[in-house]
Amino acid sequence: MVSPDVLLVAVLSIFLFVALCGALVLVVLSLRKPTDIPLIVAGVLVVLCLLAVTVSPVNVPLLLGLGIALLGTALAVLGGNPVTRRVLDIASHGRVEEGDNGGILLRAPSLPGAVAGEGAVREVMRGGTTIGYLERVAVALGIIAGFPEAIAVVVALKGIGRFSELASAEARERFIIGTLASLVWACIVAALVRLAIW
Repeated sequence: MVSPDVLLVAVLSIFLFVALCGALVLVVLSLRKPTDIPLIVAGVLVVLCLLAVTVSPVNVPLLLGLGIALLGTALAVLGGNPVTRRVLDIASHGRVEEGDNGGILLRAPSLPGAVAGEGAVREVMRGGTTIGYLERVAVALGIIAGFPEAIAVVVALKGIGRFSELASAEARERFIIGTLASLVWACIVAALVRLAIW
């Protein structure tokens, strides 16, 4: 006869594995063009998993825990991209133009008497997509390994590195909203993994 604890661990482990796989598939499908429905479903799956591991007093077996840790890390890193881009799009109402190098395009202020819309265009916050992936890797691995102080290190390094580009209101807004959205996603998924495997 199978004990109730073993059955509970098996059901929880299978649920976590399947739900994280489903969420990962949904965010990968949203990488090219973030859309609301797949991202909302992925978010609901992550929240359900977080609730399950918070309420459940049992830990998943070692090998399945390794699979969940790998899935969770991939979900934290990859999923942050479409989630952050969608949040930024909602915050800016689609009015901020993205550049070719992952930044945003800003027009220089016009001189008095100049024609409206004229002015130099420059791209700021270049490499934001790459930096976002790197920050989510560092934060997710830090939380899973039991080093949540990694969040402070990442935010400090990012702030120092971007300080000179934060002169315009658009850049500051994008920096704050993008960083928060990216880090919140990575922290939630990493906390879920940490609770499941430790």
